Amino acid sequence: MTATVALGAPIGVIGAGAMGAGIAQVAAAAGHPVLLADADPAAVQRARATMEKALAGLVEKGKMEAAARDALLARISWSAESVRDTVSGFAGAALVIEAIVEDRAIKQELFTRLAAVNATGVIATNTSSLSVASLASVVSTPERVIGIHFFNPAPVMPLVEIIPWLGTDSLVTANVRATIDRWGKTTVLAADTPGFIVNRVARPFYGEAIRIAEEGIADYATIDWAMRTIGGFRMGPFELMDFIGNDVNFAVTQSVFAAFFYDPRYRPSLTQQRLVESRFLGRKSGRGYYDYRPGIERPAAREDGALGARIAERIVAMLVNEAVEAVHLRIASPADLDLAMTKGVNYPKGLLAWGDEIGLDRVLATLDALRAEYGEERYRASPLLRRMARDGARFS
Repeated sequence: MTATVALGAPIGVIGAGAMGAGIAQVAAAAGHPVLLADADPAAVQRARATMEKALAGLVEKGKMEAAARDALLARISWSAESVRDTVSGFAGAALVIEAIVEDRAIKQELFTRLAAVNATGVIATNTSSLSVASLASVVSTPERVIGIHFFNPAPVMPLVEIIPWLGTDSLVTANVRATIDRWGKTTVLAADTPGFIVNRVARPFYGEAIRIAEEGIADYATIDWAMRTIGGFRMGPFELMDFIGNDVNFAVTQSVFAAFFYDPRYRPSLTQQRLVESRFLGRKSGRGYYDYRPGIERPAAREDGALGARIAERIVAMLVNEAVEAVHLRIASPADLDLAMTKGVNYPKGLLAWGDEIGLDRVLATLDALRAEYGEERYRASPLLRRMARDGARFS
């Protein structure tokens, strides 16, 4: 097999949803001929129409030349048969990225068929929650399987997590990372563990905010105000969950919770479960934590500086602890972890740098106080945080 994805080499993308179409656009913009396939002809049609509209908008705004748009579109071939009937169209692809439904069995079936027709190319998954190793296990040459996790929308979001499983060839890892770097993305290397970097470390931003609201310490609007105004985040946790979709956010939380053998740090919330069961999914359904129906005013926040500071300190302490634990367990390097959180979810600061700024001893004190009050394992401090706080150490 080869471990190279040369400039201009053919790329395959399977799955024409928003993520797959976005990845195809990124690869085509970098000069690769791309085959984008989906078993659903309607999905292919929607993807093509959406991409053409988006690119037309860039041309109208002067952000792209019409000739460049036309060349990009000409490099993409569209297929509604290669997944349903055969994957032979991907036989010559140097890299195939799947972005289909998050179902292990379906992905494994696809990987088995891909490996049978493509003996040398890199086979990659864009999964956000499944084990890369479990997908590689069905491939006869598993060393060429790797995770390449883009963030939505792929043409806009700069971060891509590169996830080798235990058996990925080191040359494959290096070449894939170099390839995605050439595509203009910011890459970070993550271990093949649940949630990788971003979806793991970000869990407390949502979970602890929900807990604060459930306890009646503050309402949604006040918590969002505190995290924007005092924490410096672009969006508060509740408005962000409504933007993402409560069904999507809840599903990721459930997946991470189960994958970590039900570690209480990642326990989902009944509050969010009830919203999902009620189909209050957020902006896309008209109701979520907030009511987006016409004529409904958004509730005002209680702009209490002292209360906001307590809220922000509690949530940020949980985030910093999760980041430190990820370093402790060698999920990512400190540099890649901070880069992932600033580029992947637009955090105002890298969490490790933020912990240094706050003082790791103060972060530890906040967590120990919460654990003493609640008696819950969700507030246990990382051993590395405790050690560094004791020794007066810093990440920078």
